[in-house]
Amino acid sequence: MSEKPRQLRVFLCHASADKPAVRKLYRYLRSKGMDPWLDDVKLSPGQRWKTEIPKALYASDAVIVFLSTNSITKEGFVQREMKFALDKMLEMPEEKIFLIPARLEECEVPDSLKGYEWVDLFQKNWNRRLMLSLDERAKQVGLTLSLTLEGETQAPVTIAQVESEQELELKELESQAIRFELFGKLGDALQIYYDSTAITCTLPTEN
Repeated sequence: MSEKPRQLRVFLCHASADKPAVRKLYRYLRSKGMDPWLDDVKLSPGQRWKTEIPKALYASDAVIVFLSTNSITKEGFVQREMKFALDKMLEMPEEKIFLIPARLEECEVPDSLKGYEWVDLFQKNWNRRLMLSLDERAKQVGLTLSLTLEGETQAPVTIAQVESEQELELKELESQAIRFELFGKLGDALQIYYDSTAITCTLPTEN
């Protein structure tokens, strides 16, 4: 049995407040045959995240640094992740692609990252620009990506868009909750109201 070819390992550096938007990129990269690293997917209960996150970053082939007002103003581990990525970048030849800044909204790019070309995920054709960089990185580490971008369109990824989608989902959950309560199903209504995942349910009908 032939061994499965190694996938391009891409670390997703982000602020926790931006995670809903970053999950969209995680799913997109997975669909393109890559191995993106996202903490709430890769970490298992009981693992020490302060140890595992740096290990995953140093083992990655590329790092996407998601920039937003949240990430550039927040104090905490996201700033340390950026420093880890910059430290590893210093070990590489200048022509190598490793660190890719990606803006989720109009925001100031930190001075430490201004020397790198960035991609605006809230603009059209963001996916083409990002994929070309990752494809080049794959070639640099001896991997091949099977990319099909011709005719592909991807909606801009913005924080506002994700928040809007979440608001619509919450309104739908609230509507279902109210309908269940009217049928005397208060317990089911509360469960749906606090459940953040998609739920398929059958409403009782009047006899």
